[in-house]
Amino acid sequence: MRSCKWLAAIAAGLALAVAGCGSDDPEGGAAASGVAGNGVDRAFAGAMIPHHESAVEMAEIAQKRGESQFVKNLADDIVGTQNAEIETLRAHDAELEQAGVEPGELGIDEHMMGMDGDSSMLEQAKPFDSAFIEMMIPHHEGAIAMAEVELEKGADPDLEALARDIIDAQQREISEMREYVAGGNDDG
Repeated sequence: MRSCKWLAAIAAGLALAVAGCGSDDPEGGAAASGVAGNGVDRAFAGAMIPHHESAVEMAEIAQKRGESQFVKNLADDIVGTQNAEIETLRAHDAELEQAGVEPGELGIDEHMMGMDGDSSMLEQAKPFDSAFIEMMIPHHEGAIAMAEVELEKGADPDLEALARDIIDAQQREISEMREYVAGGNDDG
């Protein structure tokens, strides 16, 4: 008898615990799942992934064709950093999607994102380094603009931290590229 009452109490407790896992949020949004995020976060991830993929594509060409050690080192940094950021963005976007967060809008057009250039033109560009830098600076400026929207309107703390990292790294790289060009460097 005691074991039946004990089993019934455990079953009732489990039923309450499972019921507590449900959601009162009729939209099944991120707050219901414990994920902090909104549509801007999804838009940021959704736009930054192809943006970074484009930068990696350009940088991989620069790894092969770069004339200077500066450009080759920059390309290596871009490939390593942005591939890691792509994985982080994909993971957070998947979490937000699973939590029921619908993608919103960043409110930035492709030109403002720095996505005007066609990386395939780098295959034949001469001189290579200057063509690469001319494409990469506006591309980085576009990433900064996107990250600023994330900081202003996003809600996912991890994506906001990533946005700050993107801004810091890409502003630094823009400064380095501008200094390199201004110095008339050609160590290739």
